[in-house]
Formats: sequence, structure tokens, C-alpha cells
Amino acid sequence: MHLPDPVRLITALAATDRRVVVVATGGGSLAIPHLLTTPGASRVVLAAEVPYAAAAVDRLLGGAQESYCSSRTARRLAAAAWQRACLLDAGGADGEELAAARSRAVGLAVTASLKTTRPKRGHHRIAAAVQTLEATHVAELVLTKDARSRDDEERLAAAVALDLLAEGCGLPADCRPRLAAGLLPGERVASDAVVAPPAWQDLLAGARAAVAIGDDASAPSAGGLIFPGSFDPLHDGHRLMARIAEEIAERPLAFELSVTNVDKPMLDFIAIRDRAAQFVGQRLWLTRAATFVAKLDVFPESTFVMGADTYARLADPRYYGGSAAVAAEAADAIASRARGLIVFGRARKDGFEDAASLDVPPRLKEVSYFVSQREFRLDISSSDLRQREAIRGDSTCGP
Repeated sequence: MHLPDPVRLITALAATDRRVVVVATGGGSLAIPHLLTTPGASRVVLAAEVPYAAAAVDRLLGGAQESYCSSRTARRLAAAAWQRACLLDAGGADGEELAAARSRAVGLAVTASLKTTRPKRGHHRIAAAVQTLEATHVAELVLTKDARSRDDEERLAAAVALDLLAEGCGLPADCRPRLAAGLLPGERVASDAVVAPPAWQDLLAGARAAVAIGDDASAPSAGGLIFPGSFDPLHDGHRLMARIAEEIAERPLAFELSVTNVDKPMLDFIAIRDRAAQFVGQRLWLTRAATFVAKLDVFPESTFVMGADTYARLADPRYYGGSAAVAAEAADAIASRARGLIVFGRARKDGFEDAASLDVPPRLKEVSYFVSQREFRLDISSSDLRQREAIRGDSTCGP
């Protein structure tokens, strides 16, 4: 498998004014020296990282992954790489310099489950992703098992990643490897891409705080009923919570999905597309409001709907850099600025957690309406649903 000419690739990336951060979880890491040993690479590549152990990936992505070799994980790694590229290129600056850095930034990620010294139960697989301000690209390839050496699989993984890098940056064909020539009969690169609408790009660029999906509203109004969440996936428990909250508040509800997160990478455009598709016929806001204090800036004087797990985090110092003072200040801001909180209990492995019994500041409890277990109980776990979907789709790789 011949990799693309590195001089031509680096020259083309420099000509398009790109700044790249590369993340490879072991397999596919051959792409890094292929780029970095090329004259002029320092003009283009800002950093490269190899989080080889699962714990290293977890730290980068803010938690354990359902699979460490999948298009989903590759997209998350590419989003983390893009965010790092923005920060490194901007050098701590804000305003126009940060905006320019976001337009230049490219996050490239590759994760692979390849041949080892012990037999694998699962597939040999390669997944790569590229994130830019304009689009998310992902490619996945299931290899014919035991048909290649480890070195050959490594070169193919690097080729898939570099081919996607060239595609994601709109480079000419002579900057790309002849990928098809390296595939065996029955092998096919499965790809997906979302070129983001201008409004989504504005959101990631920081030019807009909120974007409506399926609604002509240009900006949120005060005094709404807002249900924030990751909705990964949206399930019947969420829908029932929304219906009950509308009955309690006596006004229509809008869902809110933040594309940024306090301790995890931002959502990529494929994830945004897929999650937004769950809300057909319902009102959904995409925002950059990762914290509840930030949500109050976007949705002033609004009532917020949440589960017990979210409610417990509102005043937990762990979510405020470990500072009890900052957590207390945030709790006071939420209590004084929100119109109210409608809080639901949730299922746990050891039973049902009643939100009213949680240890939170009294000021928060004063503005909270606790939905009783008699009014609402539906034992559904988003993580369990994702795991079932992963097993159904065979998205995991063997150890």
C-alpha cells in the first residue's frame, strides 16, 4: 500500500492555510512520521498524539467509550483534535485571532483494531475522521481477517487516515493515496460526511450562541420551558418527562442540545445531524451553553426540566474545577435567575433515586418542583440503549 507523497500533501495543506492536530490510538500512527519527517511540516502540523492505552483515550474524551475502535470514537477524537488545533493556533488569543484559528483548524483521528500476537474475536477494523469548521468526514473499513501482516495493516490504516485528511481539506487527487488498489475483494471503505449549514458553522465558530432546528425563530425568548440534555439517544423517558413538564408549567416545551461540553469534546456535525433528526416535529435549540449558568444567558428567566443526575451536578464542586466557592456561586445564580426547575427522579442499579432527597443547597430546592415517583417512573438508561445499539450494529472491535 503506497502512502501519498508527503511533500505534495504538506505543500497542498500549507497552500490552503490549514493547521492540523493528529490523534492516532496506535494503529494508523504511521501517518504521524509520514507527515512530520517532511520538510515544511512545521507550517502545517501543530501537534500529534498517540493515546495508546484505553485509559489515555478515556482521559482525552472525558470518560469510558462503548467501543475504542469505531467511527463514533474516531469522530470524538477528531473533534478533540480540532479544538486543540484552535487553541494552539490562536495561542491564547481571542476575538478575530481565535475566529481565524477556527477556520484554519483541522482535527485528524484514526483508531484501529489490527493484527496482534494473539487471535482476535472481533473484526480487524480501521476508523478515521476529520473535523473542520465546515464539515465532519468519517471513513470505516473492515479488513479481511488474517489476510495481511501487521505492517501491511498499519500502512493501510495510515493510508485511510491520510486519504480522509486530503478529502476533508478539499485537496486534489494527486495528494491522495490509491486506496482502492490496496483493498482485497469484498473490502469497502464506508464513508459518511456532513457539510454543516452556515448556522451550525457560526455556532462552532462562536459567532452565534443558539440555533433553532425546525423553527423560524432567530433567537430564544425569555420565560421559556427548556429541557436540556445530550439525548444520546432521545427515548420514551425523555418524551414522558417533556409531556409532564408541559402539564406542570402550562406552556410548550423546547429541547436544548449543547454542542459544547464542560469535560468532553464538542459534538461533531454527524452527531448533531443524527441527534437533531430525533426531534422531527418538536422544537430544538442547538447552543454553546455547556453549563447551566451559560444556559441562563441564552434562555433568561426560563424554567428548566432535568433528571436527578443533572440536578445533583448543579452545585457539585467537581463540575466547577473542584471549587466549592464557584459551585456555591453557580447555585445562587441558578436559583435567582431561573424561573424554576422541574426535577424528575431516575432509575439506578440499586433502585429509584428520588430527586427531593438529594443534598443540594436550600436555595435550589426553593425554586424546584419535584415530580413524584407516582407521577413519573420509567426505568430507561441512555447508556444501556447505546450499548444495545452498538451490539446490534456490530460496532465494537474484539480485544
